[in-house]
Amino acid sequence: MSTTLKKFLIERNVDLSGKSREELAAATQDSCSALREVGTDKVQWRESFVCKDKIYCVYMATDAEAVRAHAAKAGIPADRVEEVAVVLDPTFSG
Repeated sequence: MSTTLKKFLIERNVDLSGKSREELAAATQDSCSALREVGTDKVQWRESFVCKDKIYCVYMATDAEAVRAHAAKAGIPADRVEEVAVVLDPTFSG
């Protein structure tokens, strides 16, 4: 039985401005380890956008609780978790 994953946007109030590339890489590995613990059938990380004092992430997950479980295991905040209702892009035609 296949589980349908939905798209989520996560806002994390984290300031990474002073972190080195090596520190960011280590944090990425910690996040990937937590994903494996929670289960990639429940939550998958697609990409993240690092801004001045926030990180915005795109995840695929069964539900918001799976996203929060990953955040707890990884020791990172998930200050806001929103399920994506519709994706708009230049090819969207209604």
